[in-house]
This record gives sequence, C-alpha cells and structure tokens, in this order.
Amino acid sequence: MSVGRAVGLVLGVAADAVFGDPRRYHPVAGFGRVAAALERKVYRDHKAAGAAYTAALVGGTVLVGVAVERLGKRHPVFQAVTTAAATWAVLGGSSLADEGTAMGRELDGGDLDAARRRLPNLCGREAHRLDTLGLAKATVESVAENTSDAVVAPLFWGAVAGVPGLLGYRAANTLDAMVGHRNDRYTRFGWAAARLDDLANLVPSRLAALLTTAGAPVVGGSGGEAWRTWRRDASAHPSPNAGQVEAAFAGALEIRLGGRTVYSHGAEDRPVLGHGRNPDAGHVTRAVELSRVVGAGAAAVTSALALLLRPRRASRRRTSASPSAR
Repeated sequence: MSVGRAVGLVLGVAADAVFGDPRRYHPVAGFGRVAAALERKVYRDHKAAGAAYTAALVGGTVLVGVAVERLGKRHPVFQAVTTAAATWAVLGGSSLADEGTAMGRELDGGDLDAARRRLPNLCGREAHRLDTLGLAKATVESVAENTSDAVVAPLFWGAVAGVPGLLGYRAANTLDAMVGHRNDRYTRFGWAAARLDDLANLVPSRLAALLTTAGAPVVGGSGGEAWRTWRRDASAHPSPNAGQVEAAFAGALEIRLGGRTVYSHGAEDRPVLGHGRNPDAGHVTRAVELSRVVGAGAAAVTSALALLLRPRRASRRRTSASPSAR
C-alpha cells in the first residue's frame, strides 16, 4: 500500500509537470462553485455559521477521499492510479511556474500594464497601484507562498493521509482563499476556514522553507543566507506560515521582501524580510526556478515519507497480533 501511494505521488507530480492543470472540468474549480453556492444559502455573520460551512465542505471532501482510499486498500495499482489522479488535480506547481515566468518576461520587457493585468492570477494585491518594484516583490512573495501552499503542502498531506489528505487539504486551502479574509463580510464567517488552513500548513510551510534552504545553491542563491533569514525574520510575519517560506526565499535570492502591502481590503505594513537588494524581473525568474527545485525536492521527500509511514503501522499490527505479544 505504501508503494502505491508513493508511486502515485510521483506520477501526479509528473502529470502536473507535463500536462499542467486539467483544462476542462477542473475538480478544484468545481469544488469552488459548490462552496460558493452553499455560502449563498448558509452565510451568517458569525463564527458558528462559518465553522459549520467549513466542516461540511472539508468533511464531505475527506469522506470522498476515504471511500476512494478504501477501494484501493488491497490493490496497489489502483491506489497508485487514484493517488496520481488526486495529486494531479490538487497540485498547482506547473500553473504557478507558468504565471511567474510570464510575469518575469513582462517585467523584463517593461510592459507594466500587462504585468498588472496578470498579477491577480497570483495574488490579491491592488495591481494598478504597483510599479515595477511592487510588481516584482508581489510576484516573488506569491511564488514563495504558493510553492508551499500549492505544491509542498498537498504532497505532504498526500504522503501522510493518501487521497483523503490530498483532497481535504485542497478543500481547506480553497476555502481559505475564498472566505478567509479580514474584511467586513468574512472576518467572522471565514474564521474557521482561515484557522484550519493555518493548522494544515504548519508543518508543510516549514518543510518548504527547509527545502528552499537546501535548494538555493541550485539557482545560484545562498543556502546559508536562506537559513539565517528564515530563522531570524519569519516569526515577524503576520502569517504563521507564509512568513516561513517568504523569509527563506528572500534569503536564498539575497533580496528584501515585505514592507507596505496593498490589498483590496486595505494596506498592511509588514516587516521587511531579508537584507539584500530590492527584487527585479531577474529575481522573479530565479524565484520560479527555485520554486521548481523546491517542488522536485518535495516530491522526493514526500514519496520517501509515504514509504516509511505505512510499514511502521503494519509492523505494529503484526506485533500486537502475535502470540508472544499476547
């Protein structure tokens, strides 16, 4: 069973690299439409309503994953195929790299209007207010955070919990993107979705920062500076998770991130991460390269984790069932 899960994760990563996101009937988009429809019916401006909404959607998605996982319990090939399909559906590494590469190209060519139109594909910044520096900084930060959220985290939960982990994580992360905002409508209703996403990313974000540190030299960056910046600056970020990988990216690329950040709901003055120069189009391109390296490292680590976790559980079951143990 562990072999099927590990193979499925690797095949799913390969499918994302070769084919990108499914072009039609994307499962995540379908989940988003269901979530939006349910929100229109159950929305109330308090935490209890938001918690019930989050529990119903994430819990229902996990149950679908449990049913699929049970079908493949004794059939490694079926498990590998279903794990691969789920991994392909929830990963966003290829589309992230495509968008980041396009942003780097447009910034390098000085086409700020095109870059501003593209930025909403990466993050929720007020793009029309941003100059070249602001667009480059927003892109690097978004590439860093999404490397953790859309690549490392789903692979981690896939290794730990198989198809239920893959689908459940993506459901929680999607709900956070939809309702986990600090504005008049969602501060209370989206509280549960935001906290669940924070919890789900506690370990993956730190794994992503560690992989960033290890992979920095591959793109001509500094592993030592990535480590120092991560350990020194990450805790100052308002997010318990985004700051981990953003600080590591800042150190790896030897640039400064953070500072004043303008969203649709208002501006936030964030601490500066790193001590290097301000980012430019070249750093955007290198951030995308680093994201690919981190994704490859995550695939290797999580497939190995999948192989390690299941045999230990099986060994405990055999020990408890043996006559000597009784």
